[in-house]
Amino acid sequence: MFKAIGLECVKGYDTLFKDVSFSLSAGDVMQIQGTNGSGKTSLLRILTGMSQPEAGEIFWDDSSIDEDREAYNENLVYIGHLNGLKADLSALENLQLGRQYLNRANDTSIEEALHAVGLEGYEHILAHQLSAGQKRRVALARLYLNSASLWILDEPTTAIDVEGVKTFEKTIEAHALNGGMIILTAHQPLSFGKANTRSLSLS
Repeated sequence: MFKAIGLECVKGYDTLFKDVSFSLSAGDVMQIQGTNGSGKTSLLRILTGMSQPEAGEIFWDDSSIDEDREAYNENLVYIGHLNGLKADLSALENLQLGRQYLNRANDTSIEEALHAVGLEGYEHILAHQLSAGQKRRVALARLYLNSASLWILDEPTTAIDVEGVKTFEKTIEAHALNGGMIILTAHQPLSFGKANTRSLSLS
C-alpha cells in the first residue's frame, strides 16, 4: 500500500541520501537508522509530503501522493521531533485541541489515551509543568485517538523511560498486527514482538 522509489535528498551542496527505495504492506514496521546528519528526519518529512525530494516518488495505493494528497493525509499520522504542545494548556486541553485536526479521529476518549501512555492523574497539569518525558507521552497519546493506518514517527521514544518504551513497543506491535503500517527513526533498535519488522540504514 505504501511505496517509495528512488528518493534522493540534497541539502545545500550535500547529498544526504539517494536511491532510497522500499515498500510497506499492512502489518509492516520499518525502522530507519543512521548517524546524526545522515538525513533521517529529512527522509521522514519527504515521506509525509512535507518536503519534496530531489528525485524519486512516493506512492499510496498505487497512486502518487502528489496526485491525491488529501486521500494520503487521511491515512497518515506524523509525530516529529517537536511535541506540538501549547505550554499554557493542560495535557487534556492539548489533546482536545489536537483532536480537532486529526484526519481520522476514533472513539477512544482522551482520558483513555492518557491512561494508555501512563499519564492518568496528569490530565489537568499544564504542559509547561510536565517533564520532557511526560510531554512526549502526551504527544504519543495522539496515536490512540487516530484511526489512520500509516504512522510516521521521528524519534518517538526521546526522553521516555524504560517502562514507557516497553509500552510504546507494545502499541506499535498492536497497530501492526491490526493491519497498520509504521515508519520510524530511533537511536537504538526497538523490539516489536510478532510484528513484521525491517530496517533501513542511511549512511
